[in-house]
Amino acid sequence: MNRRTVIVSGGLLEEDFAVSILKDEKTEFIIGVDKGLEFLYKHRILPDYIVGDFDSAPKEVVTYYREETRVPVREFNPVKDASDTEIALRLCLDLHRRDILILGGTGTRLDHVWANIQSLKIALDAGADARLLDKHNQIRLLDHDTVLKKEEAWGPYFSVFPLGSSVEGFCIRGAKYPLNHHLLTPYDSLCVSNEIEGEEAVISFPYGVVILMETRD
Repeated sequence: MNRRTVIVSGGLLEEDFAVSILKDEKTEFIIGVDKGLEFLYKHRILPDYIVGDFDSAPKEVVTYYREETRVPVREFNPVKDASDTEIALRLCLDLHRRDILILGGTGTRLDHVWANIQSLKIALDAGADARLLDKHNQIRLLDHDTVLKKEEAWGPYFSVFPLGSSVEGFCIRGAKYPLNHHLLTPYDSLCVSNEIEGEEAVISFPYGVVILMETRD
């Protein structure tokens, strides 16, 4: 069974929440990414792989993993064409990991957050389920009809945005704010902060890719 892989990046890492994910029995494989290594080191969690240019990880932490453990290290030049998180995501796909959570992929650097959201398309194209996760947000991409069950939702709200071009024939059923054959464009905020009305809501569209954010305060 292909169990969960967790990428630990250097953004927002809420301590108790992140540790609970990393130590959950569903988590089988962990990749530490640059500054995310500091979090793993602090909590004595040994990753299965280490990735990054190590321009933001403490030197003593990197030295520890290099010299005191047998964890494989993939180091890259800081002058490169992809973010450390994207490199870690591609490594997951090379290793045939298909259930991927990214911790530390959100936070105060909105440019990094947006880059991480766009990187999810790499996993989507490879047939993998990759998600950005923190205590308040779960972000993933959809390229097909999806049922959102209230009992499984990350929070009471969900928002949808197109990734790239507009999405024609976009529908939402079973929600507080339903839509029927709507043209979903990248230039408005119509689909922000919807709610599941009953037990489930259905998102459907004939083609395209959308960003789904499930959120809670």
